[in-house]
Amino acid sequence: MSENKLVKAIKDKGKTMEAEMSFFDHLEALRWHLVRASIAIVVFTGVVFYFYDWIFDTVIMGPSKPTFWTYRMLCALGDALKRPGFCIDKINIHLINTEMAGQFTLQINSSLLIGITLGFPYLLFELWRFIRPALHEKERKAASGFVFYATGLFILGVLFGYYVITPESVNFLSSYTVSASIQNLFDIDSYISSVATLTLATGVVFELPILVYVLSNLGILTAKFMRETRRYAIVIILVIAAVVTPTPDMLTMTIVSIPLFVLYEVGILVSAVVEKRKLKRAEAEGLA
Repeated sequence: MSENKLVKAIKDKGKTMEAEMSFFDHLEALRWHLVRASIAIVVFTGVVFYFYDWIFDTVIMGPSKPTFWTYRMLCALGDALKRPGFCIDKINIHLINTEMAGQFTLQINSSLLIGITLGFPYLLFELWRFIRPALHEKERKAASGFVFYATGLFILGVLFGYYVITPESVNFLSSYTVSASIQNLFDIDSYISSVATLTLATGVVFELPILVYVLSNLGILTAKFMRETRRYAIVIILVIAAVVTPTPDMLTMTIVSIPLFVLYEVGILVSAVVEKRKLKRAEAEGLA
C-alpha cells in the first residue's frame, strides 16, 4: 500500500516537474522573441540617431512650422471655400532648453521613442510568432492577419495624430494666452512630449477593432452590447475628442471624432463576424 503511494507520489512529482519545465521553456521562448524585438528597436534607434539632424528639423519640428503639410492644406482649403480664417501662416512658438545636458538627452530619448515606434510592427510579429503555436488550426486561420491589421491600424492612427491632431493642438496651445504680459516660452522637452503623446496615443486608440476582436473571441464583448451602448460611446468619443484637441472650435472636434465613430462601427462589424464564426464552429462540432 505504502509502495503504491510512493509510486503515485513519484509520478505526480514527475508530472509537476514536466509542467514546470514546460512553463520555463515558454518563458525562455518568450525571452528570445523579446530579445529579437529589442534588437530591432535598437537598430531603428541607431538609424534615427545617425540621421537625427534631418529627422529633428523635418519630422519632430514639422508641426511647429507654417510650411507643414497640414497648414498648407488648410490654407488651400480656405482659399477654395473663401474662408481665409482656415489658413495658418504663422506659428507663435519659441522653444528653449533649461538643462545642461538637455539637448543630449533630448536626442537620445527622442531617438529611442521613434525607434520604438518604427519597431512596433516587428514587436507585434514576434509576439504573434510566440502565440501562434498555442492556437488551433482554425484559430490560426482566423487570426492570420493579426500583424497586418494591427500594424496598419497603428500606422493610420500615428499618421492621423501627427498630421491632424498634433498641428491643430500645437497651433492652439502655442498662441493661447491668459494675459498679454505673459510670454510663451516652451521647454523643448514639453514640446516633444506633447507631439509624442498626441501621435502615439492616437495610434493606440486606432487599435480599437483589434481589442474588440480579442474581447469578442473571449466572449466578453458582443455586437449586440456595442449597438445598445452606442449612445454612450458617442458621448465618450466626444469627450475624448475634446481632451485630445484642446482647440475650442467644433470643426476640429468633428474631424477628430469622425474616425473614432468609424472605428466603433468597424468594431461592431468585427464583433458580429466573430460571433458568426463561433456559431458556425459550434454547429459544426454539434453535427460531428
